Amino acid sequence: MPKLTNQIVIEKAKQLGFDLVGFAKVDLLEDETERLQQWLDMGYQASMNYMEKNLHKRKDVKEILPTAKSVISLALNYYTPEKHSSNAHIGKVSRYAWGKDYHLIIWQKLDELETTLKELEPEFESLSYVDTGPVMDKAWAVRAGISWMGKHTNVINPDYGSWFFIATIITNYEFEYSEIITDHCGTCTACIDACPTNAIVQEFVVDANKCISFQTIENKNEIPIELKGKFDNWIFGCDICQDVCPWNQKFSVISSIKEFFPHNKELTYDEIIKLENQSFKERFTESPIKRTKLKGLQRNAKFLFE
Repeated sequence: MPKLTNQIVIEKAKQLGFDLVGFAKVDLLEDETERLQQWLDMGYQASMNYMEKNLHKRKDVKEILPTAKSVISLALNYYTPEKHSSNAHIGKVSRYAWGKDYHLIIWQKLDELETTLKELEPEFESLSYVDTGPVMDKAWAVRAGISWMGKHTNVINPDYGSWFFIATIITNYEFEYSEIITDHCGTCTACIDACPTNAIVQEFVVDANKCISFQTIENKNEIPIELKGKFDNWIFGCDICQDVCPWNQKFSVISSIKEFFPHNKELTYDEIIKLENQSFKERFTESPIKRTKLKGLQRNAKFLFE
């Protein structure tokens, strides 16, 4: 009898606050990697050159952990009920960045979970990721049965919508494998229709060059002038395609993680422009907003309000 079962893993994960747990058999992500390559060939990755690296690892997790037999996909809900201000002079921050950096929260939970599982079963080997390595976390979330892929390329769960972070554990242990959830988007195109920059160029395909989230977070250069006036005051990230999704409007659940509740929900032009490197670091040291660095955040403020 194996010392670890699906139920034990689920129980331990939920004790740590994870909301969803699914199990997938390790296999090659043939179709997913082919679609990724097509996306790269179109130049839709913009300046995210890291997406072009380690395709062999993205395709085959055994290139990461040679003994891999299973992938455990976990989700942590971050939804909080607050709404953005309609004040035209305030910059909006994507909901995921309102509170503490999710990496800091999830890494700690993963470390505790993996330590517990190894104590129960010394032969349990694992490597874990929180969108920080060459792992196709959304593809594994679909294969592990905790979500389906939305047309906006965010994954959706029928009980939580799309307001959740994904963590991935690759392990040498065998489990019973979850059934895939059927795609429930149907003929809905709300996310595609709502995007002010037309970044969702077709179902399941986002052109990062047009995406507000890319432009305000990942882009290290100037924001293209042709996008001026189309950002709807989003100063860090963008939630439009998720806000309009019927699954989020009907089934969002308030997070149990208090660190996700708002600290930096909105930012004004004046407070951003007055920031200096030290005050920026002090304010955003545990926030995802630090990713833009001060230069990027001030660029965003000027693009929106000057």
